[in-house]
Amino acid sequence: MTAGQTAGVLGANRLAVGPGRDGAEPHYHALSTEIFYVLDGTLEFLLGDRIETVAAGALVVVRQRLPHAFGAAAGTVAELLAVLTPGVERFGYFRRLARVQHGLEPFGGLRAEQDRYDVHFVDAGHWSSLRAAR
Repeated sequence: MTAGQTAGVLGANRLAVGPGRDGAEPHYHALSTEIFYVLDGTLEFLLGDRIETVAAGALVVVRQRLPHAFGAAAGTVAELLAVLTPGVERFGYFRRLARVQHGLEPFGGLRAEQDRYDVHFVDAGHWSSLRAAR
């Protein structure tokens, strides 16, 4: 559901993340709060400087400007619903992100769109090292 379909009140996306794969690099939203509902599997969330592991049925609320990331736990496929409020039209962002994940576009291209999509990337080193240690 796009923000345009809800008059900007929210944007919602259903996502599937493969076993042990990252769903999003560390980033924050300057304008919106993001809500995640885990539909299936187990996810690891970076919330600031800590990792929380959550299973199906869990709800995670990420306030504005809190750096966060998420990925499926090793050995599990995870599905989640992500809601951003107020909504920011991010259809183009998810289209480009899919291209990055399939090697069709460099990740750096998304950095130029940070303000447009309210997705502000932060250093991924901490997230990567915490995930590797698990």
